[in-house]
Amino acid sequence: MSERRIQDQMGREVSLKGPVKRVVSIVPSQTEFLYDLGLEEEVVGITKFCIHPESWYRSKTRVGGTKKLDFEKIRALNPDLIIGNKEENTQEEIELLEKEFPLWMSDIVSLEDALQMMTCLGEILDRKSMADHLVSKIRSAFEGLSLGDLGEGRMPSVLYLIWNKPMMAAGEGTFIHEMIQRAGFENVLEGKNRYPVIEEGACEPDYVFLSTEPYPFGEKDLEEMKQFFPKASIHLVDGEMFSWYGSRLMKTADYFRRLKSELKN
Repeated sequence: MSERRIQDQMGREVSLKGPVKRVVSIVPSQTEFLYDLGLEEEVVGITKFCIHPESWYRSKTRVGGTKKLDFEKIRALNPDLIIGNKEENTQEEIELLEKEFPLWMSDIVSLEDALQMMTCLGEILDRKSMADHLVSKIRSAFEGLSLGDLGEGRMPSVLYLIWNKPMMAAGEGTFIHEMIQRAGFENVLEGKNRYPVIEEGACEPDYVFLSTEPYPFGEKDLEEMKQFFPKASIHLVDGEMFSWYGSRLMKTADYFRRLKSELKN
């Protein structure tokens, strides 16, 4: 049985013994990508947050959450490969998993990182042509995305909130930061790393985006945020479109166009 040695996006060497027939995905956006590669039989385990596609969420074995995995369930599935992510999974659990199973990790802060992840997994899982097709569609969609200025003569600034009490927002060094820029906005937290806590009056953005995940911001939060950011226009946005870096990116550019059209009106 031939052994393959491959490198993941964290620079780790992963050893695969034979073809990959049993996969556990512990990252929601990558699970959806595996579905779009047609890996119905190969994917045997997912997390409780892998809600797309719904058919897999209902039928596949759930191995806990992204940051609190059920190791016994994973062992029972006996995967040939586990697919994780540097940010979404904990270092402690990753170090434990890699002692027992081949583990391929993504590390994604840009669109190009996401496309590279898809290309690499397509090759590893013998779905190269399908992965290449998805990557090509995503690349074309973003190349056709106009970075208009909403008629204000400049790039409007955005504060993108991911959590409440404490208020936390997406800064530089995150995939969300790149998506904010790709959508044609300036991140008001440029220069701030990762996910800083925001104090009242710390910034004055043109827009405040309340993400639907990981904190489930809803209509009830709009009035509260107007008190903190009285000069900003407050909007609920689809967190999956700004933070999921799998094949959902095929829908992201169109979502950004619709969002900017709504903001103009």
